[in-house]
Amino acid sequence: MQERHTHHKALIAPLRAALYDFDPLAVRATLRSLMVETAVVHMSYPFGDLCGPDALFDRCFAPLAVALPDLERRDWIVMAGQTDQGQAWVGCAGQYSGTFVAPWLDIPPTGQLVHMRFHEFYRFEEDQIVEVQAIWDIPEVMMQAGAWPMAPSLGLEYHIPGPASLDGIVPGPWDKAQSQQSCDLIVDMLAHMTKYPAQGGPEVMELERFWHPKMNWYGPAGIGTARGIAGFRNWHQIPFLNAMPDRGQHDDGLTFHFFGDANYAAVTGWPNMMQTLSGDGWMGIAPSGQTVSLCSLDFWRIEHGVIRENWVLVDLLDLYRQLGIDVFARMREFNKRRVQGSIPFPVGER
Repeated sequence: MQERHTHHKALIAPLRAALYDFDPLAVRATLRSLMVETAVVHMSYPFGDLCGPDALFDRCFAPLAVALPDLERRDWIVMAGQTDQGQAWVGCAGQYSGTFVAPWLDIPPTGQLVHMRFHEFYRFEEDQIVEVQAIWDIPEVMMQAGAWPMAPSLGLEYHIPGPASLDGIVPGPWDKAQSQQSCDLIVDMLAHMTKYPAQGGPEVMELERFWHPKMNWYGPAGIGTARGIAGFRNWHQIPFLNAMPDRGQHDDGLTFHFFGDANYAAVTGWPNMMQTLSGDGWMGIAPSGQTVSLCSLDFWRIEHGVIRENWVLVDLLDLYRQLGIDVFARMREFNKRRVQGSIPFPVGER
């Protein structure tokens, strides 16, 4: 018999297969078979908190499939493991893609292929999903539609790749020692990172000790991707900490679920950061003095004892919501001149 983490990855495989081909009946049926009726679903804004498999399908998947009638999902990371609290999680990352022919969340269609990164985490108890935490990179779709209404990204916006090592669908059996080693490296790295700026200059983070010189940091749309330690610091960390220098000082009430699987590690928590926007310089947001919570779902790939790739999604739309900024309303204002409605599908056929 498989140990439980490999078993959980096997349990979720039929859902991944149904989403790859996107058969609506199969997706709904598989969700119902995997999830308890009272499963707590934490989705990124504007979906919010849902309950159970039908709500997840009806509120999230069904409208997306109307907008992208040839919808498919491609996973390039599937990993599982146990947290320090004894919880069993499966983490999946990849892209939803398809031909964008009908408005979705008021984002105007393009008639062309679009892609949207997802990070989704599933907590299992007794072979059933009891909790989901998921971020869909909706701003990425806005950008591809030419409808992003906020400040441009400092980092590079492009089609985020899967692992360079092509081993993100982690096979079993689960290696407890290696998985713990991967997890410990990430926890140690984050502990050093939070020393700055409260305890000294950039040297206190010891970034070169933890990160490969050719590392890629794949941030969410709105922040973008950075290459190398200098790129990470220039295009994300420095603006982020200029705006919120009290990073790591408000951990009460936050949750962190770290788990590892071979040379991968992940963290989930809802929320898992709380900071004060007391300065300027991040995503064009003016300092408000307001404390905000952030939901970030991350994956790391470790190579030769250091981090080579880091995939990060942050629920930026919820951050804007907390600041009183309705990104969707602003997007609608920008796009009033565009013709609304659907595009015939298949596109271009006579």
